[in-house]
Amino acid sequence: MKPLATRLANFGPSVFSELTRLAAVHQAVNLGQGFPDFAPEPFMLDALRSAAAGPQQYVPPAGLLELRQALSTFLTPSCGFAPDPETEITVTVGATEAMHAAIQALVNPGDEVVILEPSYDMYAPQVEFAQGVVRRVALVPDEAGHWCLNLEAVRALVTPKTKALILNTPHNPTGKVFSYAELAGLAELALEFDLYVLADEVYSHLVYEGEHVSVASLPGMRERTVTIGSAGKLFSVTGWRVGWAVASPEVSKALRAGHTFVTFAAPTPLQVALTVALTYTQTLSVTAQTFRQRRDQLAAALTAAGLPPYPAQGGYFLTADVSALGQDEAEVARFLLTEGGVAALPMGVFYSEATRPLVPRLRFAFCKSGEVLDEAARRLARVPVPSATVQVQHS
Repeated sequence: MKPLATRLANFGPSVFSELTRLAAVHQAVNLGQGFPDFAPEPFMLDALRSAAAGPQQYVPPAGLLELRQALSTFLTPSCGFAPDPETEITVTVGATEAMHAAIQALVNPGDEVVILEPSYDMYAPQVEFAQGVVRRVALVPDEAGHWCLNLEAVRALVTPKTKALILNTPHNPTGKVFSYAELAGLAELALEFDLYVLADEVYSHLVYEGEHVSVASLPGMRERTVTIGSAGKLFSVTGWRVGWAVASPEVSKALRAGHTFVTFAAPTPLQVALTVALTYTQTLSVTAQTFRQRRDQLAAALTAAGLPPYPAQGGYFLTADVSALGQDEAEVARFLLTEGGVAALPMGVFYSEATRPLVPRLRFAFCKSGEVLDEAARRLARVPVPSATVQVQHS
């Protein structure tokens, strides 16, 4: 037999699916993977039932036109302009495919893409699939635990080969919401060096402190930004796998070519149902309030257990300093799962080997029911933490 292709040789199974499997094996509370564990709003299920009774055939690869029109209306306040449903909005199979299609559209072999670490683990492999080169800049927490962007470090990485920068705000895994000043600084670099910005904004509706600003809304950025969103995160239906990308007509044309020859189109019933769901966006503020309460609930439990969390301004996750339990975060995660009955992700999976920090940290998801977080708190409280070693390390 001839050998398999080598392009995937360095990529194993997703750490998220493996952690979920281990959590089930050990009957642990799964705070590792970021999916809600509760039923969606009744209007979501009603919309899906109605869609399931309607046409079940292909829609255009760019997406159901009615959905693109609804998305244009929904996205206008954050984008600062009304995206053209015909030429600037593409419906994809989740935000992951939207990012994949955008990278395939923009990145040629040898092009460099800047990623801010810690980063969602799909970004670097997708750049490498396109034979691009990943360049990394670390976000570093200050003394208060707030993750900070060093714009000069970004500038120092840019070369004539740099093509794009991937931005995720609110940020997974840290919960950072990038400030207007930070976004303006990145926009200035993009304009100065002729860069594209791939803006993953799937948590844009889940902001607890500060304000979400779409980088596409900044002066000069509409034509060079691809803004990515997700119905799964918007309405707590991560299994629906419907996402979208907003880009200029030129970029959208290239993005749609990649999308069409990978998935062709997202599932029709889910697009129909999402079109209806987007008439219920008044529920999003309630969702944000609920998740803020869950964040505070988990933060209190981690603090009480001697595992101090870093501030999270948005999103699904809290990052905690677990140095009280050891310096090898993978071993700490294994101990918490097998002995403590709580699953969390080592932060090392969000870094390259070269940029991984020394402080051991775990990522905990709080997008769970209050009862599940209560059970996690009870289990964490039983984990022995040497009181003499409990201290916050934000370096």
